[in-house]
Amino acid sequence: MSRRICVELYREIVKLRPQWASEDDDQGEIKIVMTGSASDPPDWQPHIRNKPRREALAKRFRDPNDPLKLVIVRDMWLTGFDCPSLHTLYLDKPMRGHGLMQAIARVNRVFRDKPGGLVVDYLGLAHELKAALATYTESGGTGQTTLEQERAVALMQEKYEICCGILHGFDWSDWASGDAQARIGLLPAAQEQVLSRVNGKERFLQAVRDLSKAFALAVPHEKALEIRDDVAFFQAVAAALTKTLDVGAHGRAPLLDHAVRQIIARAVAPEGVLDIFAAAGLKKPDLSILSEEFLAEVRGLPQRNLAVELLQKLLKGEISTRRRQNVVQARSFAEMLEQTLRRYQNRAIEAAQVIEELIALARDMRQASARGEKLGLSEEELAFYDALETNDSAVKVLGDETLRTIARELVETVRRNVTIDWTLRENVRAQLRVLVKRILRKYGYPPDKQEKATQTVLEQAALLSVEWAAA
Repeated sequence: MSRRICVELYREIVKLRPQWASEDDDQGEIKIVMTGSASDPPDWQPHIRNKPRREALAKRFRDPNDPLKLVIVRDMWLTGFDCPSLHTLYLDKPMRGHGLMQAIARVNRVFRDKPGGLVVDYLGLAHELKAALATYTESGGTGQTTLEQERAVALMQEKYEICCGILHGFDWSDWASGDAQARIGLLPAAQEQVLSRVNGKERFLQAVRDLSKAFALAVPHEKALEIRDDVAFFQAVAAALTKTLDVGAHGRAPLLDHAVRQIIARAVAPEGVLDIFAAAGLKKPDLSILSEEFLAEVRGLPQRNLAVELLQKLLKGEISTRRRQNVVQARSFAEMLEQTLRRYQNRAIEAAQVIEELIALARDMRQASARGEKLGLSEEELAFYDALETNDSAVKVLGDETLRTIARELVETVRRNVTIDWTLRENVRAQLRVLVKRILRKYGYPPDKQEKATQTVLEQAALLSVEWAAA
């Protein structure tokens, strides 16, 4: 209600969380946004900023990845201020009518999985809010502007029952009472149970998403607090089921799940990235080689459906990496993986059989990585060698030595002629197409195969030019 309250509130919060504070506008997790002058008290001066500095803070606050998460505002950032990721508004001053609607509008924007904004009312503004909403609807506004908490609680309980039903018979009580090792140890068996159900993974993931949204709207209702440990467990199982393997790069957790974990507080669900190998009870392998030791460990997992899921994710991650280097090889392995998984999903083969097929595919990938060395080709040269359809009988007659020579010359020609934006320039692409065809004709490449080979070579060139530019 006043600038004095802003400063005193800031001081009290920082006493509790000193790591949030910073005198630097570019640092810190909490700031005051208010106007002032040189005549204001000395302890107010650090919080008084001119318009450019306030705009810089606004830019930080709009960025959901910026550390600045909490602002104490005095009659600022209402008209024209837009921050879609903002989810909670704490009101401690009398407001009514248009001003109240403007304030609430700060948190009502759709953003990622955010189900709705939360208004924490310290003064009891329900009557003013109803009056403001009546004015809003009379003036032509439509749509549901508020959601009664009881409805959110009912929806939360419905989705909670679905999750419990899928995990019926499974005891996860150690999730709330056990240590970190015990909690991680629950995940493999829980994933196995979900995967063993008909469409279990899809149904469970959808139910957890719906439960998380309803839970975020239902807190701090007592029924929501009663199940918060279970919600955290369901989220951890869902995270283990959906975690993809992008070696060396970990994505951010969805905003809603992160927020719900903060609400849960006593929490179980570890912050950051869930280690899928620990969740499966395995040591982390060297993904670049998919070693025999690791494949044997996967084969020995008692949870067969989980073993399939883990191998599938590993192989998809490896194929994704290869797709940036060798388009033909990646395409071939992707097709083989898709065929195997389709038969498994259609129940044409059992989990034990699909595990063996996926392990065989992993071995093929490992052997493919060594082909370049055997042929005396670099990774780039091997990629162009594969682009020449070397398995085709009409092409094989040229012999390995000629095909290797073509591959080396293609690499040199492409490297000399591509620029960063060459894929956007028709004249450069046309010139490169001519050069590729000229090389193929020079070494007697079958005429009826030249057009397809040229297209594949150019596709491979587009991938490698990105790698070269990054290097």
